[in-house]
Parts: sequence; structure tokens; C-alpha cells
Amino acid sequence: MDIDFDRLIRLQDLDTDIRNTAHILEGIPRLIEDIDKKIQAGSKAVASAKEKMAANQKRRRDLETEVKDIKSQISKYKRQLNDVKTNKEYTSLLHEIEESQRKVDGLEESIIAEMLSADDIEDDIKGAMLRQGQNEENLKREAMALEAKAAELEAKKAGLIRERDALQPLIPPDQVRIYETIALKKGGVSLSPVRGEFCALCHMRIRPQMLNEIRDKSALILCENCGRILYWPAKPEAGEPEAPKPS
Repeated sequence: MDIDFDRLIRLQDLDTDIRNTAHILEGIPRLIEDIDKKIQAGSKAVASAKEKMAANQKRRRDLETEVKDIKSQISKYKRQLNDVKTNKEYTSLLHEIEESQRKVDGLEESIIAEMLSADDIEDDIKGAMLRQGQNEENLKREAMALEAKAAELEAKKAGLIRERDALQPLIPPDQVRIYETIALKKGGVSLSPVRGEFCALCHMRIRPQMLNEIRDKSALILCENCGRILYWPAKPEAGEPEAPKPS
């Protein structure tokens, strides 16, 4: 019985292409997810800078309110100066006014510091927004390219599967069964070419009689070491010897 090596080899090529294509497709959603995370990170950087500005503005409002309250108290103390009857009371009020004014001076310095800090935060916001816009545009282009690649690969995979479905019925069922059984055990690689006198995949030397049988294509010969179906390539590589002639 002749072995349909050409179709078996093509079947293996198709299975390899289908498997590799599926593997790439499986990784694309993760790549797109990583891009989405980078886009979100850019948005978070802008949001974080804006939160800093909001906190800065709140601190300034709180400081300004405190200054207003203390100045109001100073005004009250000054009015009371006109009503005091003793030097001790007068001195005490002056002391309160001085202490309150020192507090106002310190708070106003803090307000100025917050205003200067706000300028820096404003620059941070502008920088984060600029980076976000530039990065988001680039990242969205990458995501679109990945989506287009996925569509292309899905179409390629569908075409490969159609070809495989059309090819398999043309191969004798018993040969397909052996092919698929070995494929399950050997990571999808059922056939190995002969290179010189060796199995190309496990490098086991092949006995001369087996080489003759492989060349004749009259039977499925399995490698005695790795168990794969051996076949003689249609076009030996440069410097590779021809298959030995039957004795």
C-alpha cells in the first residue's frame, strides 16, 4: 500500500499553521488589555494631578478663612482698647493683637507657598494632559492595528481549517488515525524528515533497510527513538546524500 506522504506532510503543515495562528490570536486580547491599562494609567496621572490641585485650593481656602477670622478678632481687640480702664488690660489686649498678627503673618506666608505650589501643580496637570493625549493617540493606533491583525489572522485560520477539512478525506483513514495518534503524543508533530541517515527531529540513526522502505513509500515507518513517521524529503538539502538504493 502506498503511503500518501505528500498529503500527510501538507496536513501537518496545516495543523502547525493553525496551531501557531491560534496561539498568536490567543495573545492579542492580552496585548490590547495591556494597552487599555496604559491608557487608564495616563488618565489616572491627570486625575491625580487634578486631585492635588483640588487639595491645594482647599488648603488655601481654609487658610484664608482662618486669616479672616483672626483679623476679625484683631479688629474686635482694637475696639476694646478704647474701653479698657487699666494699663494691665490695655497691655494684655496689645499682646493679644500682636500674637494674632503674628499668626496672620504666618498664615499669609503659607497661603503664598500654596499659591506657588499651585503653579507647579498646574504645570504638572498640563504636562500630564499633554502626555496623555500623545500616548493615548499612539496606544489607540496600536490597539487598532492589533484588532486588524486579529481579523486578518481569524480569516487566515478559517482558510487553513477549510483547506484541512478538504484535505483530510483524501488521505486513507487508517493513515489519518496513525497521524493523529502520534500528533497527540508529540505536540502536534507526527512526521519527521530523514536527513542523511538520521531522523531530523531526534537525530537517531536509521537502519539501512528502513531507509530503503522509507524511500519506497510502501509503509509507514516510525522512528525507533521518537516514534514519529519518517519520510524522505522530495528535495534533499544541499550536500545531503540521496536515499540508498534497494539492495
